Order: sequence, then C-alpha cells, then structure tokens
Amino acid sequence: MRAVTAISVVVLASAGIGHTVITSLDEGIGRVDPFKDMKDRPEAGHGMNVLLVGTDGRDKITEKERHRFRLGGAPCHCTDTIMIVHLSADRNRATVVSLPRDSYAEVPTHTAHTTGRRHETHPIRLNAAYAEGGPNLTVRTVENMTRLKIDHYLEVDFISFMKTVDVLGGVRVCTPQPLKDPYTGLNLSPGTHVLGGGQALQYVRSRHVDGASDLGRMQRQQKFLAALIDQATSSGLLLNPLRFREVARAALGSVRADPGFGTDQLLDLGRAMRNFSPRSSEFTTVPIGQMTYEVKGLGSTVKWDDAKARALFTSLRDDRPLAPTRPPHKKGPAAVEVEVDPRQIQVQVENGTATEGLGKRVDDGLAATGFRTTHRPVSAAGQAAPRTVVVYDPRWDRSAKSLAAALPGSELRPTPGQGPTLKVIAGADFKEVRPVRTPPPPPAPGAGPTVVTGDEVVCP
Repeated sequence: MRAVTAISVVVLASAGIGHTVITSLDEGIGRVDPFKDMKDRPEAGHGMNVLLVGTDGRDKITEKERHRFRLGGAPCHCTDTIMIVHLSADRNRATVVSLPRDSYAEVPTHTAHTTGRRHETHPIRLNAAYAEGGPNLTVRTVENMTRLKIDHYLEVDFISFMKTVDVLGGVRVCTPQPLKDPYTGLNLSPGTHVLGGGQALQYVRSRHVDGASDLGRMQRQQKFLAALIDQATSSGLLLNPLRFREVARAALGSVRADPGFGTDQLLDLGRAMRNFSPRSSEFTTVPIGQMTYEVKGLGSTVKWDDAKARALFTSLRDDRPLAPTRPPHKKGPAAVEVEVDPRQIQVQVENGTATEGLGKRVDDGLAATGFRTTHRPVSAAGQAAPRTVVVYDPRWDRSAKSLAAALPGSELRPTPGQGPTLKVIAGADFKEVRPVRTPPPPPAPGAGPTVVTGDEVVCP
C-alpha cells in the first residue's frame, strides 16, 4: 500500500500551483526505465494504465521505527503491494485493481538484474518478479498476465508512505470490529481512528486480523486509498500552495517512476481531476480461482480465475466502468459500517416519550436500513425517557453495538435474560436513524470481482 502515495501526487497536482513548482518536485523523483528493450507488448487500449508497486524498504527504517511498528526482519527486496490504476480517457474515473502478491505467475525469459544470469520461463510468485528482474521483469510479467499495456510505472517504499501520511495530518479510517494483529502490532478498537504514518503502515500491512488473510488486507488497502483521496480532495489542501509543496515533497521523496511520467503528465492529470472525489474511484481485486494452488518447488500460490480475470482486464482495456451505474448521490447521512448485518437483528421498539407517533418513526427508520423490527411499536412504561436506550442480552452484545450505531447518541443497557430480541426505548433525544451496513466480504474463489466505489468505503 506504500504505492497509494504515488496516486496522491496526481490528485494534489490539481492545485494548479504552476509549472515551476511542479518542475522542482519532478526533479526529486528517482527514475527507472521499466520498459527498456521490451518487445511484443499488448496493444494499447483506451485510458491510461499505471502500475503502482510498494516495495519492502525496511532497510531505510530507523531502529526506533523498526521496533515500534514491528518492522523487524531482513527486507525481501520484493514488491509488497501491486496495483493497477486505470485512469479513464476522460479522466473522470479511476479503477484500482489489486493483484495478490502471492499470485501464481510465469515470468518470461530474462536476464537477472543482480547476477546477469539468463533465466528461461518458469513459475514464480508475482511479488518475487521484482527481486529476480527488477521493475522491467515486474512490468513484463504483469503485462503477460493481464494483456494490458502498462503506460507508466510508480514505485514507493515504506519511508515515503509514512512521511506522506504524517504530513497530511493522518488519515481517517473506520472499523466496525476490533483489528488486532500480533505480527504488525496493529491494535484498533471499533470506531473511527485518525492514523499517523506508522499506524497507517501497520493498517495496510496487517494480514492476521481475520480469516481473510491477504484478501482482507487488500480490502483495507483499498479503503485506505479511498480515505486518502477523500482527505486530499475535501480538506482544502489542494488550494494551499505551501501545504501542497510539503505533502508532495514527502510523497515524492522515495518515489521512482518511468522517465515518461513527469511535469507535463502531473499538470495534465491534475487539471483533469480537479473534481475528483471518492465517488469517482472504484476498487476491486482480480478474481481468484484457487486460494491455495500448490506448485512443485514453489509451494502454495494464489491462482486467478482465468476467464473472469480476462473479462475484468478486457473491461479496463475498453475503458468501461466496473461498478454498476448508480443514481446521483442524495444528501443524507452515509451508511456506517457495523459488524453484524442488520437483517440478522430482531428489534422491538417502544416509545419512551409522550410524543405521538415517535415509536412508529423509529420502527420505520430501523426497518428501512434493514433491521428486523416487529412493525408493532408499543408505549414504554413511564414514557419519560430523556435518552434513547438499547436494551440487550449480553450474549448479543455485537448485535447491540450494531443497532446502537444506527441510533446516534443512544445508550447501551445490558439486561441478562432479554433474549435475542433487542429493545429500543425511543427517548426525547431521538433525531434520526442512521443507515448501517456490513463491509463487503472478500471475493470467494471462483466468484466474480466485488467492486466498490470510494464513497462506499470511506468514513461517514
């Protein structure tokens, strides 16, 4: 996910600060030619394809940072994260496709950039192509697998990622359940958090917070990228030349790019993306056929679903959106992510006030966002509740927290023996029912890609 900082440069360029400032930033970008001597490349499609890779740059981390953020061990000199970002020809849409780093790949014939030895085609995990043949072999391998022509290459390491997040003042993320990974040290309670650079690195690296492993990690990476875009485009940062220069310098400090990605490209993309927003972006992961595809001499790899992956990359080549068309966004509260699907939660509503019809309003609102209400609200004993209360059996505490998320400011009241049906006592403070939803599940092996847009995954 270190690679997400590279796309922030494109977004930030929309500040229109001027050619001189951009040129000075461009001079700080490291250069690498991943397209040198490449032949028999795929035919170009419509729009622009950028290969974003995050490299394992822990050899540049200080000992203090290494200890604090659990970055021990030797660097693997491989691509820790691999994404294809497709920018539509009209520059009104960005599609981000995550490629699992353990994807089964067959690297083409090449000469190793470290030893100079020639290697014939052989199987490999996708992230190891970088260690064996550098950016050139990485691009060649991705093009062979996707049949997409890569137009630009951007490479970012740990240092640039952490510095960029810190200069931005942190990035806000939300989680409906606790996230704890003993390997990275990530430890987030349910709710909203503003992550600094080190915590953000833990967040996008963690693979052991649930059973989804690398697929869950890629979903969090996509969510983080959507949040970064949201912050960069909505905070006024793009209108502040000094802040722009500061953030761009941090983002570009450890970036390497192909020679063709320079000043003019930054300015052109920036102007085209002035109105870019999370809704303009869509995120998915290449469809998976087998999560544990055993290869002799290589071990377990991730095997793509060839037919579905081919359809996905054909859509990108033809510059077609992946997410279904939705009606224009209506004003109102954004849905809050919760741990338990509201369709699994039974609710009885009671009116705890003398306000006629309040119970029905609450019942209708909860039913509209998916809760299994009785549709028969009743009056509470006393009818003098100053505050909305969720009464629940402690055995259903996760359901109670999900219900409380739909009732901002409500009080949770554990009551042993309440049973599976939760009770809502509508109080005088009731204002609204906020929509809630569960996060999309990781794509199942053999299933088509799950596609979300940025506005569906950022914090409300």
